[in-house]
Amino acid sequence: MSGSRFALEARRWWAVLPYIIWGIVGTAVFVVYPMVKGIWMSFLDYKIMPGAESPFVGLDNYLKAFHSEFFWYAVRNTFLNTLVTVPLIMAVGLFLAVLVNLKFVKGKVAWRMIYYFPVITSWIVISYLFKYLFAGGEYGFINYIFYTKLHWLPEPVNWLQNEWTGLVIIWTLHVFKTFGWAFVIYIAALQGVPQILYEAAAIDGANGWRLFRHITLPLLKPVQIYVFINAVIGAFNIFPHVYFITGGGPLGRTQVLPVLIYKEAFDKFEFGYSAALAVMMGLTIFAVTYYQQRKIGKFSLEY
Repeated sequence: MSGSRFALEARRWWAVLPYIIWGIVGTAVFVVYPMVKGIWMSFLDYKIMPGAESPFVGLDNYLKAFHSEFFWYAVRNTFLNTLVTVPLIMAVGLFLAVLVNLKFVKGKVAWRMIYYFPVITSWIVISYLFKYLFAGGEYGFINYIFYTKLHWLPEPVNWLQNEWTGLVIIWTLHVFKTFGWAFVIYIAALQGVPQILYEAAAIDGANGWRLFRHITLPLLKPVQIYVFINAVIGAFNIFPHVYFITGGGPLGRTQVLPVLIYKEAFDKFEFGYSAALAVMMGLTIFAVTYYQQRKIGKFSLEY
């Protein structure tokens, strides 16, 4: 009996194998091999030149990271970006979705297009737009308005050359670029909420805030968890706006891990050290995602 069942399962796998074999090969070539190669490189003083030796250095690349202030700035800024932008993306996306979903609001399709437009716009385009808006001197757009025209600033501000103003601009760009994605997810979820629940609550005398608090929010919890997990992953992978706006400056104070990894590899040719940074970042993302899936994801399924 067991033999016939095994033969049946083998025939089923053989039948579907031609359809999945290229997926398996692609995953092995473009995911598994680079990951294994990167982990191995993190233990080497890796040289990219053909024929050059890449001596084994053990944990030296990892220890070098822990003794580098640029690494700790990058870690701090990566986590700060996550802590600041994720709640803002969720709050702005939900607020605008609720507004657009109101019955008396006209042009719902147009509002969706407007709010989603930054999502489909190139990171490079928006990064250079913000770089122009916050350029230093009298003729940066923000300085021109608030210093030259309104005289609200005592002197032009070098927004991108100061640590905290640079970080705030990076956070602002990140929220501006990605809140539209959360908006679309939320508005789709809101349209799935049964209207009969609102009508029944309104008959009982519930007002707008109570309807939102006791009906809308509880029914959106699974969607909020989905948005939260994806927003956290996106915030950890911050790269283009930091690279194109501040480049990690001044003196690495706005540096984040993806940009640091890139610069160590392709500016300084420290491929082993860069691989070690990438491994540590990957393990961190894995740990955060695993925790979210185990704790928050479990709650979503129970809900």
